[in-house]
Amino acid sequence: MLSIRNVYSSQQTLCSGRFSQYGLYSAFMGGFIYTLLGTSKDVTLGPTAIMSLLCFSVVGGQPHRAVLLSLLCGVIQAGMALLRLGFLLDFISYPVIKGFTCAAAVTIGFGQVKNILGIRDVPHQFFLEVYYTFHKIPEARVGDVVLGLVCLALLIALMFIKSHPGSDHGSSVYSRFARKLVWAVATMRNALVVVAATLVAFSWDAFGHHVFTITGHTTQGLPPFSPPPTSDTTSNGTVVSFREIVEDFGGGLAVIPLMGLLESIAIAKAFASQNSYRIDANQELLAIGVTNIMGSFVSAYPVTGSFGRTAVNSQTGVCTPAGGIVTSVIVLLSLAFLMPAFYYIPKASLAAVIICAVAPMVDYRVVMKMWKIRRLDLLPFGVTFLLSFWEVQYGIISGVAVSGALLLYAMARPKMKVSDHGVLVIELSSGLSFPAVEHLSHIIHTQALQTCPPRSVVLDCHHVSIIDYTVISELTDLLRQFKLRKVKLMFSGLQPAVLKVLLAADLQGFRYTDSVEEALQTESASLFGD
Repeated sequence: MLSIRNVYSSQQTLCSGRFSQYGLYSAFMGGFIYTLLGTSKDVTLGPTAIMSLLCFSVVGGQPHRAVLLSLLCGVIQAGMALLRLGFLLDFISYPVIKGFTCAAAVTIGFGQVKNILGIRDVPHQFFLEVYYTFHKIPEARVGDVVLGLVCLALLIALMFIKSHPGSDHGSSVYSRFARKLVWAVATMRNALVVVAATLVAFSWDAFGHHVFTITGHTTQGLPPFSPPPTSDTTSNGTVVSFREIVEDFGGGLAVIPLMGLLESIAIAKAFASQNSYRIDANQELLAIGVTNIMGSFVSAYPVTGSFGRTAVNSQTGVCTPAGGIVTSVIVLLSLAFLMPAFYYIPKASLAAVIICAVAPMVDYRVVMKMWKIRRLDLLPFGVTFLLSFWEVQYGIISGVAVSGALLLYAMARPKMKVSDHGVLVIELSSGLSFPAVEHLSHIIHTQALQTCPPRSVVLDCHHVSIIDYTVISELTDLLRQFKLRKVKLMFSGLQPAVLKVLLAADLQGFRYTDSVEEALQTESASLFGD
């Protein structure tokens, strides 16, 4: 049922309402493929508003080109998986994920308010959506409002009942049976509420009272299994070749596969964290890529992880990726036989289900935790959260960029503990790589070489596990500077791999000891000997 709802939240953008069946064509392949290849029990692959908007910006109102775009995106994504490039997605930090999920939950939840109110012609862009939703409140339909609020109340009540089951101790057999029955009803609350709302809408419609906004008609029939078109013909009969179509796709051929991956992986990581399991990024890439490749053979356009449906999956209590098979079978049955049965589903009831599903993802507690633990993490969180209201892809990319900048800054300015033991001891608290070498050199120059008289230095390197050529080059210059000033630069606590590199570099004047104490004793003996 929720798959039917996808058509109206996203595919109208792609196909201008004329080819909404393409949304259903895109909704079933992911369930089968992800069951075999996916690693998240919650994620549902399918059409989303974001991907629909991106595809529309590339192909316009030409769904046959969107099908070819699905094939090309799938090849790119599967290629990334085979090249084991999933590690690139490790740069999506937890604050970015939480910023994205909170913004997505607010965006999707508020996007359903128009369906609760029964108002139409509201833009999809968030800020315009907010404005027009409030502007059109006087146009709200009483039937949709009442039905939507009743569905919300029922869902919240059933959700509360499931989360507060009560004790079985000292209860009779009938009490335990009643409790299990209530638990089963609470677990199936989404489907039961939608079915009940559909019966209500059908009953009113049968008596000629059209008081609810319903799902309505969608083209029936299964799509043919055939390869996507590799050429096109314009209205004046001109044949457009495959190369020309790809050129028309332009930068979209890079942006759409990347955004599909970012959105799906961000969703998978968010729900994996919430439900205490792990995902395999490379396997996720492969699942998305194969889904888009196979989907192109059934007239689907590019898909990704759907936040709203994934949230519903999680709230319903799905245990394995095989839950996608149920969704896919329902979509196929809907296309083949059941479209008349879904005709009367009220949009208000589906909106209530989605709102209840995404509401728990607005995690305000995470902001307080970041404030207490590391306030700097609020920066990528805030950037992702705020920009995601504009465009989700900009929010995720900006958040990743801010997180990367913070990471690079930490690498370039590692913490160094400087202590005076007669000889200056500098303890490097983290690794030493080329972004940090200038900072280290500056500290050594200002606190040892440029003082009067110059001072010897012991570098405590027991935290350093890697070293590169830039560092070797700078150390060569530092050793030369120390020699000119007739003081020493000594190394202590070198790990075997680092020591091997330094010895291979054949540094003039290179001295090392096993510990700082040994270095201090060596320097003291040298001074005493002098």
